[in-house]
Amino acid sequence: MKVRIDYDLCMGDGNCHKVCPEIFDYDDDQMIGIVREETVPAEHEESVKRAADECAPGAIVLGK
Repeated sequence: MKVRIDYDLCMGDGNCHKVCPEIFDYDDDQMIGIVREETVPAEHEESVKRAADECAPGAIVLGK
């Protein structure tokens, strides 16, 4: 699975980092989420999907 953030939609609430800090980081200066690792290891796929589901503006984009 691949993951990216659509920065046109990101509200910068940092929820993705709270849900899955292994994959997402948070930039306090720019107030945006950051993807640490575009290719998601299998053991983190479920938490990345949960972060995407909980992302209110739908800024987390999942792919293959």
